[in-house]
Amino acid sequence: MTRSVFAAFIALATLACSANAETATQGTPDRPILKSDATITGDIVRIGDLIDNAGIVASVPIFRAPDLGYTGTISSEAVLEAVRSHALIGVATGGVREIVVRRATRTIPIKDVEDAIAGVLSAKFNLGPVNEILVNFTRDVHAVYVEPSSQGAPRVKHVDFDVRSGHFDATVEIPTGRGTFVHLSGRAFATVEVATVTRTIDSGTILRDSDLQLERRPRSEVGRDIVTKREQVIGFAARGTLQPGRPVRVADLMKPDLIQRNETVTLVYEVPGIVVTIRGKAIDSGAEGDVISVLNEQSKRKVQGTIVGPGRVLVNNGSPRFASNTSKVTPVELAR
Repeated sequence: MTRSVFAAFIALATLACSANAETATQGTPDRPILKSDATITGDIVRIGDLIDNAGIVASVPIFRAPDLGYTGTISSEAVLEAVRSHALIGVATGGVREIVVRRATRTIPIKDVEDAIAGVLSAKFNLGPVNEILVNFTRDVHAVYVEPSSQGAPRVKHVDFDVRSGHFDATVEIPTGRGTFVHLSGRAFATVEVATVTRTIDSGTILRDSDLQLERRPRSEVGRDIVTKREQVIGFAARGTLQPGRPVRVADLMKPDLIQRNETVTLVYEVPGIVVTIRGKAIDSGAEGDVISVLNEQSKRKVQGTIVGPGRVLVNNGSPRFASNTSKVTPVELAR
């Protein structure tokens, strides 16, 4: 009997040790634990923001939160010192030395402010479509940070605008929920897209889509000779050197040469009912539609012709001589 009781006691002790070991491994569920980072809503950092399982003191304020749009750090020692007077002891740090504290924020991009001003200028002063109005501020203006709970977009409460100079003064309401207003000034212009090159283009280079970009420029600075569409440039050759940032003009472009000097070409003679082709040698270079000189390799005479395609020149003045004529003539293709 005594031996059985002793054996039962040993078994219970073993189970108790195992349970204690398991509890030690898992940790006490309700033990306060220091966080490694926290996101704060509002101006105040509370104990529960930094410590899990803080209990009834979780809502107690202990620090000031970072400003909107900013992130800060707090040392673990500072946190433990701040909560000591609130009888929160035995906080597990888990090796955390600093807590990263982020302020929850809604960002209002400066583009939203620009669009709000452009919208009023478009409607009130007939400055053109909103997406074609360029707004430049006199001073640096950055994104605006507001509480996540704030709703709505920036609204222009008042604006003065000088049509001739483009200068404006505007009062803009920022949706902070507290009636926050900012005063901004600058210049606004109706714009148009112009084509510019992305790199230095040498004379004679044929322009590709990757060589071009469209930039908005004040409409008053854009002359009638400025290229405004990609299709007006792609496939054309640079008449001179083109520099990045400078709008491309129509006069800066030319049709690419379809025939190079000394290139072997096909001379095409056309008369009613007859088409004759003869091998020739280009004396000049030229693009489609250009008139160039070509050496007729059969007659060794120089003729003038119009470039009608790659390697093809149409001779308009005169026709080649034939050894004999027949009553019925069909188009002839002479071997080169």
